[in-house]
Amino acid sequence: MLKVITWNCNRAFRNKAKFIKDFKPDILVVPECEHPDKFKLEDRVYNEFYWFGDNVNQGLGVFSFTDFKIKLLDYHEETFKVILPLSISNDKESYTVFAICANNPQDRKFQYVGQIWKAINLYQDKLIKDRTLLIGDFNSNSIWDKPKREANHTTVVDILANKGIESTYHKYFEQKQGNEKHQTFFLYRHENKPYHIDYCFASKDMITRLRKVEVGEYKDWISLSDHMPVIVDFE
Repeated sequence: MLKVITWNCNRAFRNKAKFIKDFKPDILVVPECEHPDKFKLEDRVYNEFYWFGDNVNQGLGVFSFTDFKIKLLDYHEETFKVILPLSISNDKESYTVFAICANNPQDRKFQYVGQIWKAINLYQDKLIKDRTLLIGDFNSNSIWDKPKREANHTTVVDILANKGIESTYHKYFEQKQGNEKHQTFFLYRHENKPYHIDYCFASKDMITRLRKVEVGEYKDWISLSDHMPVIVDFE
């Protein structure tokens, strides 16, 4: 089995890591994560990490809790600072994981989902492989599509679908994009302002191994973050 989790921790991950480790992830993707050097030794509940960002208090962290090793792939385009192509492997298996935190204020016309749209067009030749995941905070949903804008959520979903890559949540729960019954983000932490903006997309071979998808509940997580964890189990 392989368990992957994405959870935007809303900073100060050193104080929150103990709560997510109880779910025993193999791989954890944490947007808005401080640099792990800020952890006390006794709080380092992971085995290995890769971190990227300009702000030591709010980058993108990827953690291994088992024997997986994490390596940034050499074709990473630094323009897409928060979309990281990674090799995650151990002696038995290897995955290509695009860890995502879609927010680039310096690129105002393509600040959120536009970053993903740009990246998947750049990396499109890398998206045809098996054992591929795109996971993290996409900051997007089809409810915000602008019809005349190509770089929107639906376009991203369609491009990935053409590569045989689907959302694990929507596959597992048989949901339509924009009609999700589980919410992953609560604006200002208000329960009456819910949105689904965190995802794990997986290649066709991974979808056939999909065992379970869970989304954390508001009452359990809102004291820690405005985002809920998305937990995905593969056979």
